[in-house]
Amino acid sequence: MRTTEMNLRTEVPMSLLKTRKTSLQTILSLAFVSLFMIFGSLPALAHCDSYDGPVIKDAARALETNNVNLILKWITDEQEQQIIPLFNKTYNLKNGDKEVYAIVEKHFFETLVRLHRETEGAPYTGLKPAGTTKQIIQMTDKALAEGNVDDFLVKFNSHINKVIREKYQKVAELNKVKDNSTEQGRAFVEAYVDYTHTVEALHDVLEHGGGHAGH
Repeated sequence: MRTTEMNLRTEVPMSLLKTRKTSLQTILSLAFVSLFMIFGSLPALAHCDSYDGPVIKDAARALETNNVNLILKWITDEQEQQIIPLFNKTYNLKNGDKEVYAIVEKHFFETLVRLHRETEGAPYTGLKPAGTTKQIIQMTDKALAEGNVDDFLVKFNSHINKVIREKYQKVAELNKVKDNSTEQGRAFVEAYVDYTHTVEALHDVLEHGGGHAGH
């Protein structure tokens, strides 16, 4: 009886892996869309402080067209009292001394980004240069700009599929030798936790969605 119980305990992780493997493709297919919706609908959470992010892009367009309404969506009604006067001051200096305008414009960008991050409950850590935005966010922004999610999902699907398969293969191989020694057993546990937590994270996105804390 003891031998049977030990065998059952030994086989549990592998059975879990097989079960998760069969449903993994379905989970990933849905997760890709869910992740895109999170990043696509809330792009500023990930790169709102970058010069190539949507907040500063809108701010630049607002100054070009003298249309403050383009940036009000990034802040609250109460914060408008700070931004609108600063916007008007910045715009009025646009055709004046270039050095002065550059200073005032940067202050305007910084203030807008800081206020927006306050709405997220996130700290302001300064403006980031263009090109520092993560590639995945650049891809989601490109998909939105082009109105085409299919190309993004193909690339994203390929990448995630590769990562999950590599993690699965590693834990599957270690599962065969995990009882041979404590060292091999610990290697299995580390790989198993990494694999299952990765899948669990994708599942949690589907179940609970994304939030500010995740970005």
